[in-house]
Amino acid sequence: MATSTKLLISKPVNIWMNDEPMKVEDTQTILQVARNHGIHIPTLCYLDEITPTGSCRICVVEVEGFPRPVPSCSTFVKEGMKIHTNSPKIQAIRKVIVELLVANHEMDCLYCERNGECELQDLAKIYNIRDHRFLGSKRQNPLDQTSMALVRDPNKCILCQRCVKVCDEVQSVHAIDVTKRGFESIVTSAFGKTIHESSCVLCGQCVRVCPTGALKERDVSTEVREAIDDPNTIVTVQVAPSISVTIGEEFGFPIGTDVSGKLVTALKRMGFDAVFDTVFGADLTILEEANELIKRITENKTLPLISTCSPGWIKFMEHEYADLIPYMSTCKSPMSMQGAIIKSYWAKNQQIMPKRIFQVAIMPCMAKKFEADRSELVNDGLPNTDAVLTTRELIRAIKKFGLDLKSLPDSKYDDPLGESTGAGKIFGASGGVMEAALRTAYWLVNKKNLEHLEITQVRGIEGIKRAKIQLTPELTVNCVAASGLKNARIICDEIRAGNPNNYHFIEIMACPGGCINGGGQPRGMDLEVIKQRAQALYKLDEQYTIRLSHENTAVQRLYANFLKTLGSNEAHHLLHTHYYPRSERRH
Repeated sequence: MATSTKLLISKPVNIWMNDEPMKVEDTQTILQVARNHGIHIPTLCYLDEITPTGSCRICVVEVEGFPRPVPSCSTFVKEGMKIHTNSPKIQAIRKVIVELLVANHEMDCLYCERNGECELQDLAKIYNIRDHRFLGSKRQNPLDQTSMALVRDPNKCILCQRCVKVCDEVQSVHAIDVTKRGFESIVTSAFGKTIHESSCVLCGQCVRVCPTGALKERDVSTEVREAIDDPNTIVTVQVAPSISVTIGEEFGFPIGTDVSGKLVTALKRMGFDAVFDTVFGADLTILEEANELIKRITENKTLPLISTCSPGWIKFMEHEYADLIPYMSTCKSPMSMQGAIIKSYWAKNQQIMPKRIFQVAIMPCMAKKFEADRSELVNDGLPNTDAVLTTRELIRAIKKFGLDLKSLPDSKYDDPLGESTGAGKIFGASGGVMEAALRTAYWLVNKKNLEHLEITQVRGIEGIKRAKIQLTPELTVNCVAASGLKNARIICDEIRAGNPNNYHFIEIMACPGGCINGGGQPRGMDLEVIKQRAQALYKLDEQYTIRLSHENTAVQRLYANFLKTLGSNEAHHLLHTHYYPRSERRH
């Protein structure tokens, strides 16, 4: 207890760093102080969001009076410390560490997808490593390609444990850990199971923080290209709400820039026959989910209603909280709803045989690859989605095709599935599904719109956000939005305990902050970047002429001409699904 109290109460101390006097707080590590003062110390295992392990030792520094160098990421400053962050001795130590890591690493940089974006490669360049001083045995472990979404190459793993820590501390999934000892150490699932056999939910957060090519998504861009090149196949593509404010970062645009129009042009030039906005599917999801919520409340059916847009969350629930299945919304995700509509309504309008359509989805999420393969998401013998490309895969494909996104003109999404609303656009941020659904739920009950559409209580990147919305004078809807599976676990445990907060509606996203921070997005965990992406989505919502899903005229025509009414038999056939405990499933 005394240690915990000391850590919570900070006091100023005087230190010297590279002979420069500083007054800092003793709750800071040497690494934090260095970064705050513009001093670069290299790291491989460190991330702000996780407990420092000091496992890579790249961040070691000299402290006068200490018998040996110490890891700066896990060593707190103390009064009178004299620290040297880049002495000749420290440079020599860091070089040897990098040389040892390289000596036990697969040397396939030329065809590794992380070539040019590998943190180990960057350090090898910084420390001028041009030959092999240390030669010996290398670990030889099999490649794990059993998952539809994730590929794991243990021979490129440097045992930094970032993936382990994110899986444990951020996601609370605990699917992987370091096993064995010494040279035989390996990051693997319990009992050496493959990813496919393990409790991994395929959220992809481990991939986003891996410094090398040890973890990556299963790339299906070749299959997509083959479909495009087949003259007998009609290849359609839909683009998720968060993609347009994220992908531009990799092409020189400021963070949060909406590049929807340029992205449509790029996809057309790459050969896609029709380009649709998944925001249409989001608006469709809102209408069905809001209707489901109101019916459960008015008919006194199972509450709370829990959203089902995030496939990582769904897989997590099926593994660990299958007893909550009755609370799940039966609505498919926007991706799967839109895929089902493309292969039915759109195909009929275009007079195309549905089996000729190859439906591609561009998603910020690796678990969407798993969702596309689910047997429940098939209608009339055809999968709702044939292939999923992550943001990273699309970035590589655009570059491979030789397109400069900045120089492309803007184009519009194709009709009749091209119309979208601000409500559907904010799906990409945590709390966005709930906000959009409540806007429409209010209209369903009152036949008029909310006076103020912004529900700010559920905005922001905080892990848990609670709100109370007055739907009628007699009905206050209690809501909570959680992102990150550690926070999802907290809410699930509350439901198991009897729903003490009397929630009516719950939104859960597997990835911290929502889809803007999805496992298929550009790598890194910079919170400021995530905030700016979310702010960009809310700004777009403000700029939309139509900000309510039920006012999407294309969706209205879909119901009038095809689905008939909310919750109709036609709607349930195409837009709704069901779930099973994972122990009862084959895959």
